[in-house]
Amino acid sequence: MTAEKEEKSKVRGSLYEATRTLLLAAIGAASLAQDELSAFMDRLVERGEMAEADARKLVREVMERREKIERERRQQEQKTSGATPITRADIEALAARIAELSRQIEELKKASEK
Repeated sequence: MTAEKEEKSKVRGSLYEATRTLLLAAIGAASLAQDELSAFMDRLVERGEMAEADARKLVREVMERREKIERERRQQEQKTSGATPITRADIEALAARIAELSRQIEELKKASEK
């Protein structure tokens, strides 16, 4: 394996680990938030500030909303994951096309001035 490939492999590995760590932290935070919400609702019910049925309904609504957002995020991710990545060759081809169009515009300007 060449040094360049080894370097890319290291970058991918570290990017994978960073993404994995971030994902695990997000899952932990979501779980903690759900636990805190449930505990908060339980305290409201205990104090008599909210009926138990209302608390359950509110928790269920929040969880359904969170699941809906998560489904939408996954759908969006699937749409974008199928996209073809842009390569340096694509960028160079576009730059060449822009240069050619700019040259043609300048020629047309000169032709219209005469």
